Amino acid sequence: MSRTIRVLLVALLALAGAAVAVPASAATACATPWGSLPESASLLGRGAVVDVRSGRHACFDRLVFEVRGPAAGYSVQYVGQVTQDGSGAVVPVPGGARLQVVLHHPAYDDRGNSTLPGARPGRSLEDVRGYSTLRSVIYAGSFEGQTTIGVGTRARLPFRVFTLDGPGDRDRIVLDVAHRWS
Repeated sequence: MSRTIRVLLVALLALAGAAVAVPASAATACATPWGSLPESASLLGRGAVVDVRSGRHACFDRLVFEVRGPAAGYSVQYVGQVTQDGSGAVVPVPGGARLQVVLHHPAYDDRGNSTLPGARPGRSLEDVRGYSTLRSVIYAGSFEGQTTIGVGTRARLPFRVFTLDGPGDRDRIVLDVAHRWS
C-alpha cells in the first residue's frame, strides 16, 4: 500500500472517530440530571424581591430572582393553573406547562410600596421571546410576605432551584429549566 493511501486511511479513520465523539460529548455536556417534582426550602425571608432577570445557556434557560438581604425559602412546582396571592384568582401564564414559583420574600417594603419594577398581577416581568424553554414570566402577586410568579415553559421539563450569595447585600434564588430530558 502506498504512503499516500495509508495517510488517507488514517485521516478517514480519525475523522470517523471524531464524528462519533462529537455527539457523545454533546450529550454529556447537556446532562441535566434534575427532575420535575416540587422543590422547596421552608425558611422565611425578610428581604424584598427587587429584580427578575433571565438568561439563555447551552442546556437550560435561567431565571434569577434577586432579593435584598439573605435569600431564604422558596417553593417551585408544576401546576395546572397559577393562582394570585391573596385572592386565589387564576393568572393566565402562556406555555405548554406552568411552574408556580413562590418566593418566601415580599415584593414590597415596610410601607407597602412595590420593590419589584413593573410588578402588576398578570403582567410579564421578563421578555423571554426566542428562548428554548421559557415562554413567559408572569407576576401573580405578593401577599403576607411571599411573592408568586408564574413561569410558562415549552413542556414539563426538568428544573433545579438553588440560592447564591451576593454580590453585596443582595442574594439570588436561581431557577434553571432544562431544554430537554437527559
